[in-house]
Amino acid sequence: MSVGFRKNSGRTGLLLRVLVALLFVLIIGAAVLWQWWSGWEPSRDDYPMQGITVSAQQGDIAWGAVRTQGVDFAYIRATSPDGKRDPSFADNWKAAQEAGLRYGAELLYDPCKRAADQATLFITTVPRDNAALPPVVNIMAGEHCPNQPGRDAILSELNTLLNLVETHGGKAALIRISPAVETRYELSSGINRTLWLERNYFLPDYAAHPWVMWTASDARRIEGIEGPVEWDVVAP
Repeated sequence: MSVGFRKNSGRTGLLLRVLVALLFVLIIGAAVLWQWWSGWEPSRDDYPMQGITVSAQQGDIAWGAVRTQGVDFAYIRATSPDGKRDPSFADNWKAAQEAGLRYGAELLYDPCKRAADQATLFITTVPRDNAALPPVVNIMAGEHCPNQPGRDAILSELNTLLNLVETHGGKAALIRISPAVETRYELSSGINRTLWLERNYFLPDYAAHPWVMWTASDARRIEGIEGPVEWDVVAP
């Protein structure tokens, strides 16, 4: 009995050591993967111009530090998902300029709400600035709409919004479309504007025509910003 007990104890001890070793390997592997995942950016040889999209979600930003992280431009969210001004827009807009970055404004477009009202909010938030990058209209999916708008209704409202926003800024806007929005509405084939697409780590291919802007990661970590930030690239 005692010999069998010692043998079983030895096997149990060996199994525990193996499990501890495997757990250690998994922890190290996860740390390495997280470091790669949070620090990845597309090759600068392929995409020389790279930048970020920020909002109040990023909190206080140390723009001087951001400028040293290979950030060439910043798109700054002007309106929030609840239909209000982004509370950090004015500070971020000014600070990005002072840091020497190229800068532009993003409008979150909610298909559940009137386009004219959203355009007015954007226009009264974003100053006229000839040096600014073209504005971006980021189309939300609209799952929360009490009555789901159809494709034709959204395209009509977008036409109203674009006319107002582009008249204010003096530049043609970019249209940012996620895979979910394109699947739901197939908007890329109905909008004659430069496209901004999204897909983490892999080239996006879901639109009807080629993209010019790509959000390559929504989990990038850089000095000067607490937490993840969207990392964007410009097609060469």
